[in-house]
Amino acid sequence: MKTPASLPDVSISEDGEVRFLHLGTEWVQGSMLLDAPFDIELEYVQRMMAWLLFVEPDSVGKRRALQLGLGSAALTKFCFKRLRMDTTAIEINPQVVAVCRRWFKLPPDSARLRVLLADAGEAIRADEHLQRYDALQVDLYDHEAAAPVLDSADFYADCRNTLTDEGCLTVNLFGRDASYERSLQSLSEAFGADAVWAFRPTREGNTVVLAQRQASRPSRMELLARAEEVQQRWGLPAVKWLRLFQPVVR
Repeated sequence: MKTPASLPDVSISEDGEVRFLHLGTEWVQGSMLLDAPFDIELEYVQRMMAWLLFVEPDSVGKRRALQLGLGSAALTKFCFKRLRMDTTAIEINPQVVAVCRRWFKLPPDSARLRVLLADAGEAIRADEHLQRYDALQVDLYDHEAAAPVLDSADFYADCRNTLTDEGCLTVNLFGRDASYERSLQSLSEAFGADAVWAFRPTREGNTVVLAQRQASRPSRMELLARAEEVQQRWGLPAVKWLRLFQPVVR
C-alpha cells in the first residue's frame, strides 16, 4: 500500500453550480452538483449504474454495492442515499475520504455505509468480500489519469469473485494511451467474452464497460422496459443508454 507521503494532494474547484475534485492536477477526478449533492453529475459516472438494467428494480434496496476508488463519492452517495443499498467503498488516499466528508456531502459510516482505507487490489481478496456484492464499480486512476491502476485479468478475476450470481462489474476505461483493447481482453479472460458489454466513449473519452458474473442476453424490449423504469424511479438517462450500449460479442 502506498504511504500517505507518496499519494497526491487533493484539491477542489468550483464552476457555477458544480464542485470538482482533483488529485494534484487539473484532471477532474469527480464532481458534485451543489444543489443536488446526491445526484450523479458526470455522464460517464451515470453509466456506471448500468447494472440496474439487469436486476429487478424492486430488489435494489435489498442489494449490496462496492466501489473501488471513492473519487468525489458520487457513486457511493447515490447507492447509499438514492438506492438505499448497503454500500461499501475502498479508497487508498485518506485525503480523498476527508475531502469527500467535508466538501462532497459523504455521510459518516453507519450500519449501511462503510468507507475502508485500503489498497483496493489487496483488500478485495479478503474472504469478507467473496460473493457479497450485486454491483461492483471500479474507477481507479492515479493523478496522471493515463490508464487504470489495476487492470490485469487476475485483478478482474478477483472482482468477479466478489459478485453474487446476478452481480455486475462496471469499470471506467478512460485513458490517454491505447489501453482499452488490452483492458477489454483482460475483462473477457476473467468474465468470459459473452458476459462483457460496453458503451460508446463519451465526448471526454470515458468508456464504461460492464461485465456480468453470469452472462445473460435480455432482449432489447426487456432492456427498454427496464430502462424506462430505472429512468422514472431514479432519474438516470437509462433509455438513452440503450442507443450506446451493447454486448462486445454479438
